[in-house]
Amino acid sequence: MKKIAVCYKWVLSDTDIRVNEKSRELDLEKSKPQVSEYDRNTLAAGVALKAQAGASAVVGVTCGTVTEGSSKDALSRGPDAVYYLDDAVMASADSSTTSKVLAAMIKNIGDVDVILCSEASSDEFAQQTGPRLAALLGYPSVSGVAAISVAGDSLTLDRKMADGTEVVSVKPPVVISTVPEVKDAPIPSVKDILGAKKKPANALTLAGIGLSADAVKPLFTINSVLAPESKRKVVRLNPEGTSIDDAAKALIKQLSTDGIL
Repeated sequence: MKKIAVCYKWVLSDTDIRVNEKSRELDLEKSKPQVSEYDRNTLAAGVALKAQAGASAVVGVTCGTVTEGSSKDALSRGPDAVYYLDDAVMASADSSTTSKVLAAMIKNIGDVDVILCSEASSDEFAQQTGPRLAALLGYPSVSGVAAISVAGDSLTLDRKMADGTEVVSVKPPVVISTVPEVKDAPIPSVKDILGAKKKPANALTLAGIGLSADAVKPLFTINSVLAPESKRKVVRLNPEGTSIDDAAKALIKQLSTDGIL
């Protein structure tokens, strides 16, 4: 096995996203970027696979805007190096754009024969990048992978299906889309964080990988993102000190009227 590339995404933390109650728009002011939670597991799987298969290296690959800041976090999770592309045009990227840029980056890196992607990112959850990337590179694509093991010159992949597990064998090159169960993601230690500063973080550009801004225009655009409108029916069952017994009877009557009972 040559190099393992793990694609990851630098996303805003969803725990700090708030909703404006009046406009229903998302308030991202307090949300800080982080490696997508799903991608942390995939990075851990890539590091484990390198050790098991004796691959020459495992590298992290990402593209987007302000992705330079992702390097330290990603490198603290075990990769030997990170390659990032930071361009304003990627602010409107869709799965088509992202997979096209990732494919060109991986070709530029060279000697990559196993590519790991999370099944989806924690922000859009489109579930398209892995298969699209495989199509662009001409590699087989295996999705829904919950476990990876090495068997000689092949990989044994356990696919999580709706009604069971499918086990497949494939020889590199291959693009593997993983589910979170593929590997637990440990919290980086202080040693890991300090060691990340000594690892290479390589900046790539669209021109450097042979793409123009026009070549990576998204196929669709997002006009707005609004939280769902929530309307709740409020019925007070104990006005003016109504007894508990009477309130309970009123509740049963109301539930029956609404067709719940």
